[in-house]
Amino acid sequence: MPRDTHYIPPLTPPLPGAAGVMCPGVVAFAGSGPGDADLLTLKVLKALREADVILYDRLVSEEIMALAHDNAILEDVGKEGFGPSMAQEEICARLVYHAKRGLKVLRLKSGDPTIFGRLDEELSACEAADVDTQIFPGITAASAAVAAIGQSLTQRGRNSSVRFLTGHDMKGFVDHDWAQLARPGEVAAVYMGKKSARFVQGRMLMHGADRATPVTVVENASRADQRVLATTLDQLPADLAAANFAGPALTFLGLAPRAASAAHTEIQMELA
Repeated sequence: MPRDTHYIPPLTPPLPGAAGVMCPGVVAFAGSGPGDADLLTLKVLKALREADVILYDRLVSEEIMALAHDNAILEDVGKEGFGPSMAQEEICARLVYHAKRGLKVLRLKSGDPTIFGRLDEELSACEAADVDTQIFPGITAASAAVAAIGQSLTQRGRNSSVRFLTGHDMKGFVDHDWAQLARPGEVAAVYMGKKSARFVQGRMLMHGADRATPVTVVENASRADQRVLATTLDQLPADLAAANFAGPALTFLGLAPRAASAAHTEIQMELA
């Protein structure tokens, strides 16, 4: 892309409208899905093509950003777990700033904006500033990843519910109801779980989980460089380290790839 998407100019006072009155703007919160542009919703594609300003997350693919309007201002406001990140207060301020200038603002998040996307904080900032908002859902990583391994998140006779968990938050690794998760037949999708793999393993085993519980890790779900690691709870940290995943990955506790899908995976570890 010829435009510099990483330079973010400093904020200056909003410009008033023709009669000294602020022009109304709007902020649309949208999900770009797991990365494959073919999985974008039509509504999000339309927003990409119409937005004046796009504040996008680190995991939004270049393929999707290439669909933005040629004259749109692109601002990379992505966060990285345990890495460099723009302060949430700065992101909120930029959303309000651009909307107060009368611009169509697109806050583009990876996956679905309602799942681990700090949507509430940004909505609250817009509401406090009397900025109109819209929410456009996207395909979340768990849906794309489970499709990649030919499985279902729920199954009659196995699990009637599934949990979406985060591996860490701003304070570190996150505790969950491990006793419930350790029961046979339970299924959970762990977002941002690479660095917390040993922590999750330890908590699960402490609460009685079977060491042979299947675990699947999908890196870059839906993208051309997607990889799948099939392992067990017992071997999870070691196998994950050996796989050396560099991209975003989603971990399924309690799911193994279906046999037909496993034949096409790039990485296939034998179940212990």
